[in-house]
Amino acid sequence: MRLNVARKWTKSLPLRHYSTRCDYRQVISEKNPSVNAFVNVSQRPSLPPSEDLPLSGLAIAIKDNIATKSLPTTCSSSMLRDFVSPFDATVVKLLEESGADIIGKTNCDEFGMGSLNVNTIHGPVKNPCNASRSQSEERSAGGSSGGSAAAVAAGMCDAALGTDTGGSIRLPASYCGVTGLKPSYGLISRWGVVSYADSLDCVGILASRADTVKRVFDSIAQHDNLDPTSAPLEIRSLASEHASSLLKSSSSILKDLRIGIPQEYFPEEISSEIVDHVRNVIAQLKSRGAIIVPVSLPTTEYALSSYYVLATAEASSNLARYDGVQYGTYVKSGLDTDKTKTAQIYAQSRTVGFGHEVQKRILLGTYALSADAFDNYFLQAQRIRQLIKDDFNRVFRIPNYFSDSPSQSEDLAGTVDVLLHPSAIRTAPLLEDARSDLSSYVQDVLTVPASLGGLPALSVPIPRPVEPNSTNSDSWPIGISIVGQWGTDDMVLSVGKALEGLNEN
Repeated sequence: MRLNVARKWTKSLPLRHYSTRCDYRQVISEKNPSVNAFVNVSQRPSLPPSEDLPLSGLAIAIKDNIATKSLPTTCSSSMLRDFVSPFDATVVKLLEESGADIIGKTNCDEFGMGSLNVNTIHGPVKNPCNASRSQSEERSAGGSSGGSAAAVAAGMCDAALGTDTGGSIRLPASYCGVTGLKPSYGLISRWGVVSYADSLDCVGILASRADTVKRVFDSIAQHDNLDPTSAPLEIRSLASEHASSLLKSSSSILKDLRIGIPQEYFPEEISSEIVDHVRNVIAQLKSRGAIIVPVSLPTTEYALSSYYVLATAEASSNLARYDGVQYGTYVKSGLDTDKTKTAQIYAQSRTVGFGHEVQKRILLGTYALSADAFDNYFLQAQRIRQLIKDDFNRVFRIPNYFSDSPSQSEDLAGTVDVLLHPSAIRTAPLLEDARSDLSSYVQDVLTVPASLGGLPALSVPIPRPVEPNSTNSDSWPIGISIVGQWGTDDMVLSVGKALEGLNEN
């Protein structure tokens, strides 16, 4: 049963009374019922345009696990169904200071746990691409930031903030045919973001164009003293200057750009149609002067296993605070008496407040941190994570200034500036198949390595002809990802813009 919270927050005045440059609130009122991307829409009127504010006139949606004091922050969970934050997250504050219109909150998987945006009390997000299909052919928008991606794809906002733990921005960007950036870990503040896995969570941006993504990124990628994981200013400068020196060496970003193609990112499970389209993009890049370099990242095959151990372990710790007493919805049992044990109160609230997927991940994470499993699972996963980071540092020409001992390979002939690979192993899956365990957990196989390495990654759509009357998956969007060394977000965005240019020619 769909919970349309947006009606509760917009019923006092018609949506048309407030308009942005494109009257997005009116568009939301018309399109959202069939997409279910927004769960709340802001009633505040837009600010008057200002040339002094870099984001003036830009309507931006916020994922529902990022704190906003003007709208509820539910994390799509019964545990926080009625929660309204007393403060704004740093990223929200920076957006408003830059003149952006915070237009509403978007649907997501509960506490960010999911790849298909079906684990939500608000009902699944439906992919707005090829909306003419029948209900039996409705497809997932991807997750966990599916609401943000669908809102952009359906033209309900200019850009949207999402969060990415293991692919939660890049996967829905690929499924919905939009551009999505997971930034370098620590460049954008996480203060005010409801934690899933602290060492992996990143706030990122989705928009229809790389230029819009960069415009928002430039406004919110600032050091934040409130966030202990925020990257120091000196390290930001070192990485940015090194990347800038490479960009200035040629009049064209693609000319002599060394692009690595990791062989491990084309597993058996990947769709052949995706491989064909990626090969076509690689051929176009080569014709524009790019140097294509085959590379190997051998630890990639263990990345997914490592990710789920680490992410669930951190989630079990982070979500322990939601017990119905300190935080979260208190669920009163008919058996409650003065003698009811505290543990029973906690258990009742957490059983009712958390969905099945969240409960499963909490249990898995708690086991991974137990005395019997800690060495065999958690520590092994941490070792694999370091090996994955070493793989990336070995192939990139630019050193990782955020590592303990940044070094640059002496064999520059075998190194690259960026990596290129498919964003997903397939196009958007049918909603009726989206709850399959295998389907939901394998979706992140190509995106988790960059998350474990803390690297910037941008998914850009590959345009394809749309055939409304066709029933095969060929008309659904495909995304291709650009991954760079830590701190080279500007270079990654420049390459993404160049890929868009290829698409237009």
